[in-house]
Amino acid sequence: MIPSRHLVLGTTFLSLALFGGKAVQAQSTTTDGVTQKQSVEEKPDPLKRQPSDKEKFAQQKALRQELKGVYKKWLDEDVRWIITDQEMQAFKSLANDEERDTFIENFWLRRNPNPDSPDNEFRDEHYRRIAYANEHFAAGKPGWKTDRGHIYIAYGKADSIDSHPSGGNYQRPMDEGGGNTSTYPFEVWHYRYLQGIGDNIDIEFVDTCMCGDYHMTIDRSEKDALKMVPGAGLTMYEQMGQSDKKDRFSGGGLEQLGNGPMSAMNQSKQFDRLNTYAKLMAAPEIKFKDLESYMVSSKILTGPPFLFDVRTDYVKVTNDTILIPITLQIRNRDITFQNKDGVATGTVNILGRVSNLTNRPIQTFEDTVNVQVPSDLLGRTQNNASVYWKSVPLRPGLYKVDIVIKDVNNPDHIGTWHRSINVPKYDDDRLAASSLILADQMERVPSKDIGAGNFVIGNTRIRPRVSSGGMQPVTFHRNQNLNFWMQVYNLGIDEKSKKNDAKIEYVVTDMTTNKTILQTEELTSKTNPNADQVTLERSMPLGSLDPGKYQISIKVDDGISKQQIAESAPFVID
Repeated sequence: MIPSRHLVLGTTFLSLALFGGKAVQAQSTTTDGVTQKQSVEEKPDPLKRQPSDKEKFAQQKALRQELKGVYKKWLDEDVRWIITDQEMQAFKSLANDEERDTFIENFWLRRNPNPDSPDNEFRDEHYRRIAYANEHFAAGKPGWKTDRGHIYIAYGKADSIDSHPSGGNYQRPMDEGGGNTSTYPFEVWHYRYLQGIGDNIDIEFVDTCMCGDYHMTIDRSEKDALKMVPGAGLTMYEQMGQSDKKDRFSGGGLEQLGNGPMSAMNQSKQFDRLNTYAKLMAAPEIKFKDLESYMVSSKILTGPPFLFDVRTDYVKVTNDTILIPITLQIRNRDITFQNKDGVATGTVNILGRVSNLTNRPIQTFEDTVNVQVPSDLLGRTQNNASVYWKSVPLRPGLYKVDIVIKDVNNPDHIGTWHRSINVPKYDDDRLAASSLILADQMERVPSKDIGAGNFVIGNTRIRPRVSSGGMQPVTFHRNQNLNFWMQVYNLGIDEKSKKNDAKIEYVVTDMTTNKTILQTEELTSKTNPNADQVTLERSMPLGSLDPGKYQISIKVDDGISKQQIAESAPFVID
């Protein structure tokens, strides 16, 4: 069984140094009135000396007796998989129930992805997972105590599960030696991506006792019920006489799979497997550790805040995977530049993390942005902005996004951004759309770059405009084009003609006069007749429009499913 672990968050503690007694000089008076000095050894204060090992043991025993009831249950059961070692020690050191109640309140408050909400989504989701684990994974003990319960609470639902609840006949894949055998009940949980661990992570659970208690294992041969039976359940090489079954138990290593076509490859991957499982049990490493402290605590900024803007969008990949493009905008005037050899250089470190409701990191991204301009042009580029883009695949649900940036040339110049995002679920029977993205650049990419690279969604490179302050409309200049991009999902398809029948209407409105400036429409049956998903990419010159505030609206009317949707976005022309 793999040992359990705790998430490492970050807590500060004070240690008290206890000092023993000291020798002092005292004065005494004799019967003849002569005063003389004598040395007196002051006895150590029992409250100020280090306790002995025996006394420490007694204190710990008294603490265990005192920490009972709801507080013991909370520590040993409720938060067992999410409390850090530091938090656990701090909780055990508390003196009374009032301090414990305050600690518990702050414990959940620190993990709330949306502090402004009266509800604590993190706590609700955590207890929901415990209830699910107890209902589905119990095996002579509560489900939360089992390995499957632990992984479910820590990582959430797997992307897919290969379940063999009765075991039985099993055709080994080639990387397990090939051949046919019989197995104990087992499951393989597959995660497409776990931040800090890697892609395509498989976690195997085996019920060798046939009692419903599945334990996690690194050894894939552990599910082989015929492993110890001579002449049974042979691998491909064993069947061909190229290997003997007893060789499985003489070679050492993590697994006893037996020789097969991919044995050498398995041996070379043993350390990779160990490394993967070690990472699975540990918190992800952070490159910019100095920035992490601003992410996991309410550390106070000592210098002027480093302002930046963030935009998040939503694009469907599959029903279970939604792409979240995160765009950061940093103005040149907020970056500290250093001049060298006629070139002004500004450097910004970026650390971002996406966490689920149990505060488990799902994705972490770290990068460095360098901005270089000729020194004599630096003053003219103060109003320019640098844009950074990161695309994060997530499952539908509620998440917390934390971003911290640091001005490398001014170490006290730190900026933070914390928001909760609700990743939408796109049901097959519901007409829906991605975010409506307004962009200052939009162009086709070569076939080799499709789906890869900065600002690339599908076969289009689209750089979103980011609004200042997050609440203001994005701004375009009159000499620019208004580029807008949106995808429409789940269009109805006629059963007979196998075609869609939706009307797309584009409307541009002057928000000052509420007058329609542009109105046009197109039919999907003319542009992309056989698809249930269409991508809308349009560009509009702005030279003919007066400065002011406008709005672009896209309305979709599906004639097959009889559903309508509309998306809109404001923008400003200066």
